[in-house]
Parts: sequence; structure tokens; C-alpha cells
Amino acid sequence: MLAQLFLSRDGRRTREPTPMDAFARGLTNDDLRAFGELIAKLPPPAPPPGPPDAARVARARALVEQRKCAVCHNPDFSGREQMPRLANQREDYLLKAMQDYRGGNRIGYGNAAMAETVHGLDDAALADLAYFLARFPTTGTRR
Repeated sequence: MLAQLFLSRDGRRTREPTPMDAFARGLTNDDLRAFGELIAKLPPPAPPPGPPDAARVARARALVEQRKCAVCHNPDFSGREQMPRLANQREDYLLKAMQDYRGGNRIGYGNAAMAETVHGLDDAALADLAYFLARFPTTGTRR
């Protein structure tokens, strides 16, 4: 959260401004840290209801393994350091973020790993990844 707030505050994203950019613009470094710590203490969101689509899950699992997503985001997609939690995030948000990384409209914190990871994936593949991650506890193997 801290990294995302910093990138928004400092205008480091090459896209149209969002309400988060306006909110973060006035925050000090101490404000960013305090807000990041507060968000980090919130419980993870619940997955969407209903059984997941097995075909979409299988396609996404193959991509997750091929692209080595769990190396940075942890096997349970809980995130760590500057790598955000992916498990149970909103599907539309995950899809937009991955599309923005692929298109060069969103940067990572200090590296281009995400752009490289999603490079060459079409919208259908990104949609499957977003679907899988939004439902992770019910689509992944619990560890």
C-alpha cells in the first residue's frame, strides 16, 4: 500500500489521474507510512461467492506457474514488502492493473518485473488470471 500511495502521490503513473492521486498528493511520508500500516492490518477480503469455473482456474494455474507469480507475491498471493496482496482483490481491479502493466501505463516500484511478467499475454489470459486471483482461497491450494 505504501508503494502504491507513493507512486500516486508523486505522479509516477503514466495514466489519467484518479481520486487516489488527488488524495495522496497532500500526504507526507509519515502520512503514507501510517496509512499503509493501517491498511496492512485490515483482514483480507473474502472471495466472491459460488463455485469457481474449473476451466478458467486450470488455465490461470498454468499461467501462474509458467510466469512464476508466487515467487514475488508468495504462494498464497498474500504479498510481501512492495509486492501487493493479490488474493481476493477485486477482479476488475486486478484485470485493469495487469492490462496497465502490459501497456506500460503502470509501473512497479523500482523495477519492470510486472511488465515483463504480463508481456505477451492477451486479454483473455489476463482475465483468467484476475478471475483466479479474485477467488484464490477457493481456487488455489492452501498451504
